[in-house]
Amino acid sequence: MNRRISMALTGAALAFAFAVSATAQPPGPPAGAAPGPGAGAGAAGAGARPARPAPAAGPFSYPAAPMVPGIAVEHIKVHSPAMEGNLEGEPADRSVIVTLPPSYGKDKNRRYPVLYFLHGFAQSDQSMFDFMHIPEAEDAGAKQGIEFIIVMPDGNSKLGGTMYSNSVTTGDVEAFIAKDLVKYVDGHYRTIAKRGSRGLVGHSMGGYGVWKVAMRFPEEWGAIYAMSACCMSPRTTTADQAKQLAAIPYDKAPTAGFGPQASLASIAAWSPDPKNPPYYMDFGLKADGTVDPLIVAKWANNSPLAMATSHIDQLKSFKAVASDGGDQDGLTKDATTMHEQLDLYGVKNSFEVYNGNHVNRIVERFKTKVLPYFAANLQMK
Repeated sequence: MNRRISMALTGAALAFAFAVSATAQPPGPPAGAAPGPGAGAGAAGAGARPARPAPAAGPFSYPAAPMVPGIAVEHIKVHSPAMEGNLEGEPADRSVIVTLPPSYGKDKNRRYPVLYFLHGFAQSDQSMFDFMHIPEAEDAGAKQGIEFIIVMPDGNSKLGGTMYSNSVTTGDVEAFIAKDLVKYVDGHYRTIAKRGSRGLVGHSMGGYGVWKVAMRFPEEWGAIYAMSACCMSPRTTTADQAKQLAAIPYDKAPTAGFGPQASLASIAAWSPDPKNPPYYMDFGLKADGTVDPLIVAKWANNSPLAMATSHIDQLKSFKAVASDGGDQDGLTKDATTMHEQLDLYGVKNSFEVYNGNHVNRIVERFKTKVLPYFAANLQMK
């Protein structure tokens, strides 16, 4: 059963609602925000950001992030060989927003550490960039002597999110982030192009992506931080639930509601089936109508809580591992379990439960907690 928790954003009248599902689904999108392209005008370098049509799943849009003098923002496309040929038709040319620190345009010989920020479900690079006020965060860090290149890739899909996973249906998003994107950024920007100067951070589905991508590609990251991660526990289902999902017409999936859409996106990412169009996924039902334990096992194989015990060496290889969650966020229970598991197996990690819900303090915490954390744990020069 879903628990619906309403919340208010600090300093805003916009109310959010999210669902925490017993089947390990991502928290729901902001309610009341109209789907569509990003609203308002921002800056792409010195010019206005280009208008982009919304994907079928629709990213939610917020007022454009305030631009800050001296902070350059570039909207680029990065071609990902890892995304080529996926059955869902997700683009191999991925949208990415790159935010450059104030000294970048002045000190032409300086190189910078890089933070890769993974957005949440039903979001996009643009919507999360706007919500998080990334230029203001960049500016706040610089005033403390902390300067990063901040890279925010688009992890969206036709169903609302790729889950940052490796699937023949939605594409190998893990390799897109860890290999193709890192290679592109190191090749086109003045980065400190080594593991110890790269950080991986994300919120909600993006927090899940941090655990997933970090465990699969530990050699790329010096430190990681999962903010309010979703989907930590193995997904489960009943025969009735699987039948209901399978009965949703493919062309109706993007408007089926958050819960069904999130379930479909998760199944596409975790149990793809190349012989089952148009969804190209296995819903977890055997021919006799009972739940297929093999499919449930595939879902568990993508659960960070289940993955952790077989990736202890990888997790120990990071200089720093951190995670958090609000005390009013139902997802924090699984985040706490992850922390306890890492402690059990001797993985040094920091974990904080703070006063807040799923979203109302993440903008503030990115400035005051996350940026200083990476400054302390990455090689900054």
